[in-house]
Parts: sequence; C-alpha cells; structure tokens
Amino acid sequence: MTDQSVASELELVGNPATVRIDSPITRVAKEFVEDRIAIAGLILIVAIAFVAIAAPWIAPQDPYDLAQLSILDGGLPPGAESMTGQTYWLGTDQQGRDMLSGIMYGLRISLLVAAVSLGLAITIGVVVGVAAAYFGGKLDSFIMRIVDLQLSFPAILIALILLALLGRGVDKVILALVIVQWAYYARTVRSSAIVERRKDYIDAARCLALSHRRIMFRHLLPNCVPPLIVVATVQIAQAIALEATLSFLGVGVPITEPSLGLLIANGYDYLLSGRYWVSLFPGIALVLTIVAINVVGDRLRDVLNPRLST
Repeated sequence: MTDQSVASELELVGNPATVRIDSPITRVAKEFVEDRIAIAGLILIVAIAFVAIAAPWIAPQDPYDLAQLSILDGGLPPGAESMTGQTYWLGTDQQGRDMLSGIMYGLRISLLVAAVSLGLAITIGVVVGVAAAYFGGKLDSFIMRIVDLQLSFPAILIALILLALLGRGVDKVILALVIVQWAYYARTVRSSAIVERRKDYIDAARCLALSHRRIMFRHLLPNCVPPLIVVATVQIAQAIALEATLSFLGVGVPITEPSLGLLIANGYDYLLSGRYWVSLFPGIALVLTIVAINVVGDRLRDVLNPRLST
C-alpha cells in the first residue's frame, strides 16, 4: 500500500482536522426532519400562525365589523353567494358573518391567549422550580405542597372558579390559564434541576463564589430546557383547548371578540336545524391546530429523550 493510499484511508477513517461534531441543535433538527408526519404538523402550525397573523389583510371581511354584515346573508350554506355577488366558501352564521373570516380571526384570539399564557406560566414555573430545587429544604417542601395541591384539581374546574370571580375578558382568560399551568412547569423544572444540582459543575460554580442567581439561571437552568420544551408543546395545545372550552361554556372571551370556542358555541343551537357548518368548520380548525401541536410535541419528546420513544 502506497503512502498516498494510506493517507487517503486515514482521512476517510477520521482525520481529527476534518471530523465535525454536530451541535445539539443541529442533531435535534436532523432527527426531527426524519419524521414526515412531524414535518407536516410543523408546516400546518406555521400555516395556521400565518393565517392568524395576516387575518386583517387576507380575510374576506371583518366578521365583527357591523358595517360589513348583512342580516339578509344569515345562514347561507357553504359555497353560496350573497346578494352582492360575494361567495361564502364556508357559509355564514345567523348574523351573516363569513365563517372563513370568523375562523381566521378566531385563530388570532386562540393563539394569542395560548402564547401569552404560555410565556407567563413558563416564567413563573421556571423561577419557582429552579429555586425549589436549588435551595431545597423547607422552601422546596412548601412549594411542592402547593404544586401538589393545585395539580390534584382538574384544570377546567380551577379555571371556571377563577373566571366566575374575575369575569369575562381576554386578559381574565390569560390570567386564569397562567394560574392553572404554572405548576406543570415548576414540577418539570424542579425534577430536572434536582438531578443537575448534584453534579460537579454546580459544586465548582459554588467554589468560585458565584452568586446564587447566576448559578441557577446561567448554569443550572440551561440543562433543564429539553424536558421543558416537551411540556410546553403539550401545554400550549391544552391551553388552546381549555380556552375554547371556557368560551364555549360562556365564561371565556366576550361575545364581541372572535374565538374558535365562541364560534362553535354560536352554531350549537342551530345544529338540529341543519346549519351544521356554523360549528363544524371552527371545530375542524380547532382539532387540526391541537393535533398539529401534539404531533410536533411528540416528535420533540422522542428526539430530546430517545428512551421515551415508542
């Protein structure tokens, strides 16, 4: 074997100068794209988010602008035309609102409530969970008893009680969802942080006399992010479903604000009269949104923790 062939063989086996080590983010991205169903779910989420954000510009009408509504167009079936020649591809409700426009605007409120409540709940849960795991002792016991007490009650029951006291409104629904969800993130972060707290790099940080805040949020918290991402994808889908349930029951967003749950509730009384489309199409949009988020969350769970893969 010549020197040139030996050199080329060594380069193929793994020359240290040419070996590349993928970052964790690159590895997760490569494994994620191997699942076509997860990719389809991600594309659907992006499309839904785009429709929700661009609704004021792409929707055929503003369904909550009274000047654009006509009672004469109320209850039109899918594909029907109005007196002015406008085609309602998904039909209209009893007030003459275009259902396609209503779904676009309804997605805005549903996603807004879920995203804002998710951010606030994660912030509170992360701070509480990391502090409980890092300091331990009586603080940990006190916080975990509160978490256990809250998680022992159904989330919908707590939200109903809170909204009965606070009243209806988008801000009230967000506050209720934050109070309902922060305990999930606190328990998740605390479980991961307890394991990380016993490792050598935390002891080394303490020996360097770093502040507690820097150790908790600069060194401890980044290693607790993977399970937090998985829980967040599950909880944001639950927040969308919970907001829709509360609005359907009449204690969520007010009737002047579009919401998928409110759209479904508006058509509930007309199902027996044959106007199925008033509730059907918002229900399909709600189901597709929740399923897409859950599919992406399941794939992230398998990628971030292969031991849980089925």
